Amino acid sequence: MKRLMILIGAASIAGSSLMLSGCLPLAATGMVAGALAASDRRTLGAQTEDASIEFKAGARLRDTMRFPGGISVTSYNRRVLLTGQVGNDDDRRQAEQIVSRIDNVRSVENALQVSGQPALTASASDAAVSAGVKAALLENSDTKATAVKVVTEGGIVYLMGIASRKEADRAAQVASRVRGVQKVVAVFEIISDEELARILKNQSEAR
Repeated sequence: MKRLMILIGAASIAGSSLMLSGCLPLAATGMVAGALAASDRRTLGAQTEDASIEFKAGARLRDTMRFPGGISVTSYNRRVLLTGQVGNDDDRRQAEQIVSRIDNVRSVENALQVSGQPALTASASDAAVSAGVKAALLENSDTKATAVKVVTEGGIVYLMGIASRKEADRAAQVASRVRGVQKVVAVFEIISDEELARILKNQSEAR
């Protein structure tokens, strides 16, 4: 039975998303990237800092941890989610400490699992679940797929983003119905309806 867990405004969250670039022409890729950036509710500065945080976290974990390949780092609006597997509790704590010391990190949600021998790569089934959740969010008229970051680890789906409470609840409900989802953990940065309207207005004017 699927479990739905909604953690609104929790300390933080995340796991690293692995993005495989396809063979789109460079111009088309740039157009897609530009469109996604324009629809992103983060500021351009926050988007840049999130990319920097993920890069720095990956580098520091590789330099320090014994099995860094089992850890994924995802940053959204400077809130970091750690997902994956580590060998013991000490490694779990160490990973959180390393990431929390990176400049501009607001909070860290440590979702690392202790499992003896850490996995080195994300499973294909997790990638399929993430794709299914993204498709479901895109198809649902009540959810804004481009405003939700989806991270899956061991069938557990983590949802990140900047959203109203209604949007966050709806996104979690939609994700929970996707095949292969064992549990949904939604850690959104909740904003008021007025703040959401302001963000959407600014995005519209910028296009």
